[in-house]
Order: sequence, then structure tokens, then C-alpha cells
Amino acid sequence: MWKALVVLVALIVGGILVWVNAGKAPGPAIEITGPTVIGRTGEVSVSVVTPKGALKRLEVVLAQDATTVPVFMLTQTNASELTVAGDRVSITRPSGKNVVPELKQGNAEIRVTAVRPVFFGLREAAATQKRGVEVRLLPPQIAVVSSFHYVNHGGSEAVVYRVTPPDAQSGVKVGNYEYPGYPASGAGIASGDPALRIAFFAHLWDQDQSTPIRVYARDSVGNESSGSFDYRVFPKQFRASRIELDDAFLAKVVPPIVQNSPELKVDDPSDLLAAYLKINRDLRKMNNETITKLAAQTSPEILWRGPFKQLTNTAVEAGFADQRTYLYKGKEVDRQVHLGFDLASLAGAPVKAANRGRVLHAGWLGIYGNCVILDHGMGLMSLYAHLSSIEVQVGDMVDLDKELGRSGSTGLAGGDHLHFTMLLAGNAVTPIDWWSAQWVQDRVTRKLNDAGAPATGAPATSAAR
Repeated sequence: MWKALVVLVALIVGGILVWVNAGKAPGPAIEITGPTVIGRTGEVSVSVVTPKGALKRLEVVLAQDATTVPVFMLTQTNASELTVAGDRVSITRPSGKNVVPELKQGNAEIRVTAVRPVFFGLREAAATQKRGVEVRLLPPQIAVVSSFHYVNHGGSEAVVYRVTPPDAQSGVKVGNYEYPGYPASGAGIASGDPALRIAFFAHLWDQDQSTPIRVYARDSVGNESSGSFDYRVFPKQFRASRIELDDAFLAKVVPPIVQNSPELKVDDPSDLLAAYLKINRDLRKMNNETITKLAAQTSPEILWRGPFKQLTNTAVEAGFADQRTYLYKGKEVDRQVHLGFDLASLAGAPVKAANRGRVLHAGWLGIYGNCVILDHGMGLMSLYAHLSSIEVQVGDMVDLDKELGRSGSTGLAGGDHLHFTMLLAGNAVTPIDWWSAQWVQDRVTRKLNDAGAPATGAPATSAAR
């Protein structure tokens, strides 16, 4: 009997000790991740480490002054929103002013409480964690400092401006097209002003003359602002032409393009006209999408030096934004726009770089055939198409007059010539502006010098060859 009593007492004492120790068990480990700034938009991300991911309670609140707003409260109905990976439980919830209207400019605090079950769920172990966060609701400030912005329809321009805070995304918006700005230091402006930016923008051939042009700025948490500046768009009439397709031309261009463009699905390659129309429409669009993606690789620094150079001893066979109507056996079959200059001289003529730049593309590109694309920095590129051979590789830095390859008739070319164009943010613009030393001086160099670039030696100001 005494032995049984001793055992019973020991069990009771042991149970009491286990109960007491269970109350001292550590709570879950809490980690508050994500950005330290929220605004119109923003997120709160929380991770909790607890054995087997077991949680009895999880509360995430956003506190500012005397206001406390729930961000997430664990219930049976929303438990499926948690991401469980072993012992780690995570949740990410939106927390900007768009979903928490009570927020105001200033400092706030994220507070997290997590509770896990212990001792077969009869007791709890809790933990809390706090982290400060900045609520930023004021939009970025943007002010244009350059003047006299004159842009030709289908052409380019530049604007110098300041944006605060300097980490805000900014640039110029022309209609629905955005042209990002870049730190002015990349243009040789050593002002020490981190807010100073330069953006090259275009008024595209197919945009109405009344299309609005504005500078914009937006930060990472959804605050956005825009502003007007002085500009004038000069109208331009583009030519119209009619091109008669024949069977000999189709037999020449269609098979090699289909063979070298696996991304284009042609139902019946023997139907040359149908294949040609698919090339002229669908593949053209695919190629232009590729060019737009390449534009994202542009350097934040100006790589070019002075005005660009037209390929020497060439005759212009077709101009920029020619409106082309395609006929087959006298019947209209298609319409497209020719976004470049066709320059012809001798067959197999050396094709040279129009300015200093880095090779972004060197190879086949659908309707352009063998093609080289150079990046000149800050979104500006030049394209050389229909080459018979290529002499450079992707990544090469080339100087003005460096031989890129030889002219040819690959792609959608009826005869040996160079198709040349300039691009801004992947959009075709007329090369005529960039070929003009006076245009470069008036539209670019003067603005850079006014903003603090040295009179000589800055990337865009030196016309020396």
C-alpha cells in the first residue's frame, strides 16, 4: 500500500512539474519580412517557425498612433491562406492605404502574436514580435529643368529633369508609351545631384499630333505623380507605296524564312502566298516583340559619341514609315508600314556601325534575316538588317565605322541592300534626326551642357570621330 501511495505521489508531482514546465515552453519563432516602407500599396509578410507548423493563434496588426488595424487573424475559415512548409508557416497580406484607409503619412508598427499548443493542446506557448515601418503617402516630386523640346512626328527628343526621391521610377509618357529616365551622371553630367535625370522619348509615326506628352514618377509603394512641360510636335507626311508580289519573289524569300523561324507555325509551306502573309503579319509582330525585350538590356550610360553616320555611298530606296500596300496578281493582299531606311550601294558592301555601341543581337531575326542590333545606351538602339554575313558577336563593344557584316538580301528583301533604323525603348524612330549633327547639338548636347556636362568630352557632346 505504501509503495502504491509513493508511486501515486510521484506521478502527481511529475505531472505538476510537466504542467509547470509546459507553461515555460518557448513560443513560436516569428520573423517579419518584406519592405520597410508601405504606401498606397504594400505588403506585410510574416513567417512563424513552430513544430509541425502547429498554430493555435496568429494575429498580425498594423498600429499607428492610437489606431490598430487587423491585417490577419487566424480562423478556421482562413487557415487555408497560410503556406506551410515543414515547421514554417507563412502569410503575406496587402497592407497599403488602398486596403487600410486609416493609414496616414508617418511611422507605424507591425505587431505579430503567435501561439502554439503544448502539453497535448492543454497549454499554450506564445511569442510576440514588432517591427517599425514607414508609411509613405506623398507622391514623388518631379520638375523639368531643360527647355525648348521640339519633336518631329516619328522622331525623338530629350528632356532633363529632377525627381525626388531619387529612387522613384520616372521618365516620359507619350500617350500609352513610357520612356524611362536615367541618372544624368550616365550622360557625363558630374553635378553630384542624385535627383537629376535624362530621358529620351519619341512621338511615334502612328501617334496623333495631339497625343499628350508628360513626365511621370512613381515609387515602389504606389504613389505616382506627373507633370507637363513645354514641347511642340512638328507634323510629317509619310509616303505611300504599292508593292507587287510575284511568284519568283515568294519562292525566293518564303522557304528560308520558314526554315529559320521555328517560332512561326505555317500550316502549308507550299502555299507561298499564305506563308508570306503569315510572315509579313505574325512574324513581323514576333520580331518586334523580340526587339522590345532586347531594349530592356540597354546600358544606363550613353555609349554613342556625336551624330550617327549614314552608311556611305548609298542610295535611299525606301524611307521611314512608308505606308506599303502589297498586291498579288493585281489584288490587294496586305498592308504594312516600313519602319526604317533601305540603303543600297554595291552587292556585299561593308556595313559599318553608325556609332559606338554594344552588340545586343547578332544572328537571324525573321523578316530582318541576318541582323545586328547595337545598344547605344539609355534606350537608344540601331538595327542593321538583311545582311549576307555577320562579323561581330553579342557583347562586343564596337566603335563608329566598325564593320558589322556585309549587305545582302536575307529575310524579306527583294535585293541586296541594308535596312537601317533607330529605336527608342524598342520603338522605331526616324534615323534622320540622329544623322544630323545640328539636331544632336540642339536637341541633346545643349541640354546636357546646360545641366552641367562639360563642353567637351561628355559622351553625347563630342563630335570627334
